[in-house]
Amino acid sequence: MSLSPYVFDASAENFNRLVLENSHKGPVLVHFWTPKAGPCFILMPRLVKLAAEYGGKFLLVMLNADELPELARRFGVNSVPTVKFFWRGEVAHTIHGADPDSSFREVLDRFIAGDANRAHALGVAAWQSGNVQQARMLLANAAMAEPDNLAIPRDLAKLLWAEGEGEQALKLLDSLPPEARDDAAIAPLHAHLNLSETARLASPLADLVARIARNPDDLDARYQRAAVLLASDDFSGAMEELLFIARTDRGFRHDIGRTSLLALFDLLGSAHPLTRQYRQALSESLH
Repeated sequence: MSLSPYVFDASAENFNRLVLENSHKGPVLVHFWTPKAGPCFILMPRLVKLAAEYGGKFLLVMLNADELPELARRFGVNSVPTVKFFWRGEVAHTIHGADPDSSFREVLDRFIAGDANRAHALGVAAWQSGNVQQARMLLANAAMAEPDNLAIPRDLAKLLWAEGEGEQALKLLDSLPPEARDDAAIAPLHAHLNLSETARLASPLADLVARIARNPDDLDARYQRAAVLLASDDFSGAMEELLFIARTDRGFRHDIGRTSLLALFDLLGSAHPLTRQYRQALSESLH
């Protein structure tokens, strides 16, 4: 296709070079189309116009799915038009149908950001598309490339937690510097993960109650009890234990009583009666 220097036709011979290899240099959009589908001819000139508008910031490759059915099947294309966004040798995003130009611009602009920002955005997009392994790789690469961007480890920890790897998610956040763990982007998630993992590993509730009865200042038992109560949706009981910890020892596990309460306030919302009650009690205890 000669309408633009940034638009190419795919073949079985050139696909790896044209799409996969070039995607390591920048985004490559592959438009899967057939001459039998009218919407393809509506979308095609719009994509060509976008390629010209972006001036080489991405390559556009047209792939006739009738002529190259093996490639269409390889990438799970069951209907056309379908546009797949390739980056670093992998499909990072897919748009089905002739979506408006704004949809393509939104995704393209994520790609064309800085490398770390692009990897971050693509990692989140891959996770949302169900490609967990690719998302983990992209987010891990982004975290190494931009260690000061705390949104990246936050999203990677969320992914790990959602995939049942809470221990790994907590280790990831624990590895951050103390000032990073206190950041507003990290602290609530870190607190939630701590509570979740503590509940998973906690002693039986009866044992914790007995420990507290023997030693009311056993803050570890109280924190475990708070986690177990929270896991059973007893927010009031959990918050009471966390308030006791915050009042007793701000140094216990890096002020975990206070930070956990703040995370629960954020979860419940400022208008919730428990938030109002325990926010006031926390404020009074710390002054």
